[in-house]
Amino acid sequence: MNNCERLTLQLLLEDGVIERGSLQAMGEEMDSSASVVEKLVERGLVSEEAILNRLAEEFSLPRVNPPDIATPQRAIAGVERQFCLENEMLFYDRSGSSVKAAIYDPLELEKVDHFSQVMELDIEPHLASREAILQAIERIFPETPEAFEPVKREITPSQVEEDSGNRSAFGSGREAGAIVRYVELIMREALKRGASDIHLEPLEKRFRIRFRLDGVLHETDSPPKRLQPAIISRIKLMSQMSIAEKRLPQDGRIQLEVDGRSIDFRVSAVPSAHGETLTLRLLDKESLKPGLGELGLLPDDQARFERIISLPDGIILASGPTGSGKSTTLYSCLNYLNKSDRKIITVEDPVEYRLGGINQVQVRNDIGMTFSAGLRAMLRQAPNIIMVGEIRDPETVEIAINASLTGHLVFSTLHTNDAPSAISRLRDLGAEPFLLSSSMRAVMAQRLVRRLCPECSQPGRLSKMEKAAAESSGLDPEGARWNRPVGCPACRGTGYKGRVGIFELMEITPEMGSLIYSAGSLTAMRSLARDQGMRTMRQDGLRKAAQGITSIEEALSVTAN
Repeated sequence: MNNCERLTLQLLLEDGVIERGSLQAMGEEMDSSASVVEKLVERGLVSEEAILNRLAEEFSLPRVNPPDIATPQRAIAGVERQFCLENEMLFYDRSGSSVKAAIYDPLELEKVDHFSQVMELDIEPHLASREAILQAIERIFPETPEAFEPVKREITPSQVEEDSGNRSAFGSGREAGAIVRYVELIMREALKRGASDIHLEPLEKRFRIRFRLDGVLHETDSPPKRLQPAIISRIKLMSQMSIAEKRLPQDGRIQLEVDGRSIDFRVSAVPSAHGETLTLRLLDKESLKPGLGELGLLPDDQARFERIISLPDGIILASGPTGSGKSTTLYSCLNYLNKSDRKIITVEDPVEYRLGGINQVQVRNDIGMTFSAGLRAMLRQAPNIIMVGEIRDPETVEIAINASLTGHLVFSTLHTNDAPSAISRLRDLGAEPFLLSSSMRAVMAQRLVRRLCPECSQPGRLSKMEKAAAESSGLDPEGARWNRPVGCPACRGTGYKGRVGIFELMEITPEMGSLIYSAGSLTAMRSLARDQGMRTMRQDGLRKAAQGITSIEEALSVTAN
């Protein structure tokens, strides 16, 4: 039960509209997730109109009826459908610097005041039912944009199903053109919003499209279910997949020119219960800023990391789950070390971004060009620095160790939860402790957290748990700048804009090397690393939260103690 519902029930009890006994009896009958107020309206004990009038009277707010909200156009340019939905608020009837806002929760007036300051507008809040606001949003921001309407009219699923095994699976040329425009519009919209990937997911009764923005999935305007086969077939054709094969997973790649920029999309198709689900990963070469200063390392960690990667030999690993920014970290290292007197070779799957002056090799498992085969061939090219996209088998581990012991600096990635666990993972892959102790130089574990939107973040108070977490990391809960997300048009109502890394840099000192040599436990390695000054990812995240870079909720949500 939210605060607005509690207030409503309190007012209804005070006015004698409902009795406490009957309210308690009804509450016992209901599921804990149900809305008590909605149940009161449903049972005819009180009308929604009466509730709105009572709230309007309590807060001295004018009312607005659904017909008044249903304006044919947006009141403020740049305000998106997602912003209105997430804030359950709709701007309408703008006149100069004044605009009206339909809200249903009168306790959100503070948020309205904040938006007024950010937008530099005089916002006049009017009370309306939640359903009326959502219906008006659907009218003003239709689920399917006007640019998609030709597709809805021109294509039928039967035409797709009749000819799903060839390149004319879209019916007539006019219909094919409509599908082409639709798919390109989806890709352009994802790029415009700064999405990292697009998810097209067939559900039982609808075809859902979601964009991942700053690591979080957001549902976007989705097409009618009947267009699902045509859209999936079009994307599979663009990525050189077989549209006849729907039983097995497939991978492909699309290159698209958008406003003079070359954008690559890595495409994955996987069969699911209601059709093939597609994921498109966006690779914008121009958006990559491969510099150590852009990673988000705190100054002391960056100075230490620059010293470590400047060593002449050894293995340096970036560790973390998929999507944690490991590849960007390695590219930043190579860019930092890329000098005319050094030869740098990489073997990657795939080559995500092209770096000038660096020899990049694409893995092709279908012809035997594996990581280990590529790494073995690279050593015959007399390189100074090697990057292996991922260490995933004993053979790759063995070759990487041998390369480091023969004078090469080796960079690679590994999937582990923290830095010390990387040593245990390498041992599981067959690496001998005495070889690891002499070849390893550092492991940097990392995650990505969302940056607070600079336009709307506001100072906030910490909960008891958050204060305890801050104190355990040596931070002052009262003296730091603990900001909270609010939401505004600039960040599409999320309160966050962009992401930054949080890191855990474990240097292999002589003492750590001795512990690895003696096959020390993970707990012992973690304890020694902390004693030698390693800042954990949680500590790094909390320090960035204390500086107002991210929120403390975000730092705590992606890290362990």
